[in-house]
Parts: sequence; C-alpha cells; structure tokens
Amino acid sequence: MLPRSLTGRIVLAFAGLATAMLLAVAATLFLVLHELHENEIKDSLSRQVVLVVVTLAGEPAGQWDATLADTGASIADDGGYILVQNPNGAIRVLAGSPSSLQMPPGPTGSAKTAIGTTKTSDGKPFIYIEPSKDATRGRTIVFAVPDRSVQLALGDLSRALLIVVLVLLVVGIPVAWLLSRSLTGPMRRLAGAAAELPAASGETQPLPLEGPTEVKVLTERFNAMAHELASTRQEETQLLANLRHDLRTPLTSIGGFAEAIADGTASGDRATAAARTIAEEAQRLERLVGELGVVERLRQGPAALRPEALDATALLTEAAARFESRAAGLGLAIEVAGAIRGEPALAFTGDRLAVERILQNLVENALSVVPRGGHVWLRAAPLRMSGRPPGISLSVTDDGPGFPPGTSERVFERFFRADLSRTGGGSGLGLAIVRELARAHGGEAWAENVAPHGARVTVLLPLSPAIGGVAESGEDSPEAGA
Repeated sequence: MLPRSLTGRIVLAFAGLATAMLLAVAATLFLVLHELHENEIKDSLSRQVVLVVVTLAGEPAGQWDATLADTGASIADDGGYILVQNPNGAIRVLAGSPSSLQMPPGPTGSAKTAIGTTKTSDGKPFIYIEPSKDATRGRTIVFAVPDRSVQLALGDLSRALLIVVLVLLVVGIPVAWLLSRSLTGPMRRLAGAAAELPAASGETQPLPLEGPTEVKVLTERFNAMAHELASTRQEETQLLANLRHDLRTPLTSIGGFAEAIADGTASGDRATAAARTIAEEAQRLERLVGELGVVERLRQGPAALRPEALDATALLTEAAARFESRAAGLGLAIEVAGAIRGEPALAFTGDRLAVERILQNLVENALSVVPRGGHVWLRAAPLRMSGRPPGISLSVTDDGPGFPPGTSERVFERFFRADLSRTGGGSGLGLAIVRELARAHGGEAWAENVAPHGARVTVLLPLSPAIGGVAESGEDSPEAGA
C-alpha cells in the first residue's frame, strides 16, 4: 500500500530506485569479480603446473611420484590434490585428500592441456589442470585446487556495496528531501490559500510561481481562479447593493400609494393616479426581474443559445411595432431601415429570444432619454470587420443627449450609471446584457456619440454564431452596407 503523503511516496520511489540500482550493480560486479578471481586461480595453478612439468621433464619416470608429492605439498596445503592415472586405469592420490577419486574429462588430443572446473563427491568445487600427455610422457596427471572465486567475489562485492550504499545515502537523502520540499512547499501554500478562500472578503495576494512546471501551472490557474472569485464576489456585493437600491424606490411607492388607497387618503382622480403609479412601479419591478433572469441565463454561456434562421429587417420591424404605441405616447418617432426592396434579405443565424432582448433593451434605453419630438432610428446592414467573420449590424440611434464624455465603453458595465439623464430609472443592466448576449453569439457591441447630438449603440452578430470563439477572420478593413 502506498504512503498517504507525497513525501512518503517520493522517499519510497527513491528507495525502490536505489534498491533496483543496487541489485543491478551487485549482479554486474559479481559476474566481473567472479571471472577475475577464477582467472587468477587458474593463472596461479598454471604457473605451478608449468614448473612441475619442467621439473619432471628432466627426471627419470621412476622418480616422478616423489617429485610430484614434494612439489604438490603447496597445492595440498591449499586444500587441493594431485591425481595420477596409471596405464591400467587405476587412480592414485599423490597429494592432498580428495573426497572422491574421479578423473575429469581429459583433453581431446594428446598435445592439448585441459583447464576446467569439477566437483568432488562432497560437492566442493575445484579448478583443475590436466597437462597434455606429450608433456607427461603419456601419463594422466590432474592438478586441482579449491575454487574460491565465489567467496572471494562475494567478499569484494560486500565491500563495494557498502561504499555504494553510503554514497546513495549521502546523495540520495538530500536529493529526495529537496525534491519533496520543492513539491510539497507550493502545494501546502495552495492548500492553505484554498482553505482561506471561503473566508476571504476581498482580493487575495497571488501565490508565487515556484516549483516544477506542473506545480507552476497549477499555481497560476489557482491565482486566476482566486482573482475571478474575488471579482465575482465584488460583483455580487455590488449586485445586492444595487438591487436594494432599485427595489427600495418602487416598493416604497407601491406601499405608500396602496396604503393611501386603502385608508381613503387617495380617492377619485388621486386614486386613479395612485393606481397608475402602482402599475408603473410593478412593471418596473417586472423588467428588473426579467433582466436578472437574462443575467442568470448568461451564466450558462453560449450553450444556452438556441440558434435559428432570422431576418434582421423583420426583427427590427417587430421591435418597432412593439414600442410604437409607447413612443407615440411620448411624442417620439421610430423609423426602421433594413434591406432595400430588390436586394437580398439580411439573413443570419442566432437565438431569437436573445436578439429580441438586445433590440428591446436598446430601444427602451433610447426611448428613456430622447426628449419629446425626438427620433429613434433602427438600422440593419451587412458589416465586415478585421479579425471577425462577416456579420449583420443592428444599430439603434437616437437624437438625445448622448453619452457623457469618456463613458462610451463603461456604459456596458453592470449597474454603471454615469448620467441619470441617459440611464433614466433603469437598473443599469440593459447595455451590459446587450454586450454579453452579442459576445455569446461570437459578436460584439459598442457605443458612440453622433453629431450634432445623440448616441448610437451598434451590435455586430456573425452570420452564424461563433460559439466558443471567432469562426473565421473577416476582411482587413471595416465595411458597412449602405
């Protein structure tokens, strides 16, 4: 079972790696050392055998047994033995005391010397040399010494492994500690900052980007999330404050006039006026609730869109028809400019409810600021802009007071009201909703003042909703239809 902590897992990984390295090094060293010691034993025995064979070459055959016994004393002292096989096949021990009398396989030719390993009946390994029969005048003589190459190799290996283990401990432990700290340090900071997020009331300090690349990426995304969370909380705080402000006035009016009607203070024409005021304030509350519903829908992103084929000219005509009676009551004129007869229809694909909400907010915003006798123009035209796909522009222009200087971009912020003469009694959400609905389609919205006086808000919607980003680039220069 793996340790629960990251430090424990890193230590376990290092321990496993060190163990694997030790086993690999030990196996390699053992093979090398075993071969070295075995060759060393063979070389030592070969020198002794050569000396004996040279000595025997100068003596009569009758003195060989005594010479072999004398020269083989050192071999016997080392635990080895010397065997001689007579021509009749009998085997005699001339030195040492082997547990069994068994001649190893001899060389294939009389001029060859056999060198190899053998075991006695008690299982002890020996290295033997059988000189060529030409050198021993046809007699078979075997010189054997104990094969201690395994024990010698293990002894050398144990000393070498001790050094390797010490080096691994001296180097591996600090490296594992530094690696663990480089990972766990930033992650502990992340855990601490994440634990403090629910209680944080404002913008939090971004965490330093430290540690490996993956930890840096995680920290960077956490900082972005914390910043977005702080911005969302600030927006929610502002939303609640504005809602309290926007709800207090109509509720106060409704409560006051309702109480006046109930207790008889308002009667006759005053009761009628009070009832009319109550109805207007109720409609204002209904518009506010509707705008809040759109804001909630926008939180779902482009996935909330339901695209369908639309005609821009028909949408403008329907929007003007909905506000015609209201505009007439205010002494205002609404004019529509769409596709010219004989030209192709200004068709595009979009969410009908979203586009209708865009036009509704723009027309309501214009009607609330245009003085009596003024005009509101609704216009649709093809539009191409650099970096954007071809689209349709929907614009609403009025000859009212225009936007205060320096506020043409800020008017799209939620609850921004730079000039009450421009925003009237609205909630401050209208233009913000317009831009967010346009961007949900992959489009854009912008505001500008027009000469000699008035304002225009234009919404660019792509021919097909570029959900998730701009689908293709448009022409390099802006081009609007006539």
